[in-house]
Amino acid sequence: MSQQTTAERPASRLDRIGIPKPLFWGFVAVLIFMIGDGVETTFLSDYLQQPEGGGLPGSTAAFATVTIYGVAAMIASWFSGTLSAIWGPRRVMWLGGAWWIVFELLFLFVALPSQNATFIVATYGIRGFAYPLFAFAFLVWVQIASPVKMRGSVAGWFWFAFTGGLPTLGAALAAVAMGGFGLSQHGTLVLSLVVVTIGVLIGSFAVREKHGLMPIADESVKNPRSLKRLAEGVDILWRDRRTLAGGLIRIVNTAPQYGFFAMFPFVLGPATPGGGFLTAAQVATLASISYGANIAANLFFGVFADRFGWRRTITWFGCVGCAIATPLWYFTAVTTQSFVVTATFGVVYGILLAGFVPLSALMPSMVAPKDKGAALAILNFGAGGAAFVGPVVVTILFPLVGGGGVAIAFSVLYILVAFLSLKVKDPADPGEARRISAAETARAAA
Repeated sequence: MSQQTTAERPASRLDRIGIPKPLFWGFVAVLIFMIGDGVETTFLSDYLQQPEGGGLPGSTAAFATVTIYGVAAMIASWFSGTLSAIWGPRRVMWLGGAWWIVFELLFLFVALPSQNATFIVATYGIRGFAYPLFAFAFLVWVQIASPVKMRGSVAGWFWFAFTGGLPTLGAALAAVAMGGFGLSQHGTLVLSLVVVTIGVLIGSFAVREKHGLMPIADESVKNPRSLKRLAEGVDILWRDRRTLAGGLIRIVNTAPQYGFFAMFPFVLGPATPGGGFLTAAQVATLASISYGANIAANLFFGVFADRFGWRRTITWFGCVGCAIATPLWYFTAVTTQSFVVTATFGVVYGILLAGFVPLSALMPSMVAPKDKGAALAILNFGAGGAAFVGPVVVTILFPLVGGGGVAIAFSVLYILVAFLSLKVKDPADPGEARRISAAETARAAA
């Protein structure tokens, strides 16, 4: 698909900072949508255990909010890419937005009043399909509509909007709504519905850039809107092993992030046997500080990687950097018992975590145009899978090796994907592009 129009358009102020002007309102829509989606992150599990929230047993509430929702999000993350390849990203954003609103209405006004545990878990879990369809379809959109030289930057802005909403500003909005304005937890969830609806409306009607209105395909693809292409997208995993490597890197990317904040209340916070040195409020503040540092670093590494090289940035800052920062964060926290020291090393981890941002630019750029949707589907599946894999690793290993063992295991995972990243060649890097071209010429001559 040609990007000539986008590439030749005179640069605006937005273009110069890495945001394609026709897609500006899409970034705003994702930010607002994810703020609404993130409102519930700090209190929903507790609310579901209260009488007005359904009175679910603690294990059932956790099962609904982590396992079922996480699996649904992981599956939908893959569909966000494959459906974008068939229908075009904007239709997938419509589907995700409508899905979120419908199932949130059922959850709030039908399932919760019914006090039926199965119905509550089912409606909430099914709603987990929605946010990846909306947000990750826009990630597909910005990658196919942006010139190659800007793709690292636009990936940085996307993750700035995504993590700025979930959980950072979403959690902040919940704190203001319940603490400052005295809204009930149910009222705060209704507020989240309003905020998400605003984001959906902006994303549905304010973004008109042409690449999002059509299937992601080139002239070699017959019947690009056929649903048979859902199955065809899977075979890229063995046709082009680079996409499999990229998907595994993306899972490891943020799995420790999700795992650490599932584990910290039990090793540093109030749930620690004998009492931890952090209060529940401090654990929440620690998450906000770390995410805040990551948000700012997402922008830096998006621009930096366009110059330093996407793959090199991923390998050295993302993989190797996080392999060092992860155990350093945990063991300094346990050793010093200091909130300031723990927060400082949380900031270091959050900054280095942004070294993975160029992966969103690298994955679609290294495959043929007809495979871009499939490559982004694998990338998005990895993003959804991280939210599931991280807590699962903690659940399995923590009883066996404790928090220190979990931190070391996460570090080992980062080292393994560092070696794996060396197999993923960067077509935007002049040196690697020449090597790729030479290898392809040699194969053609053989």
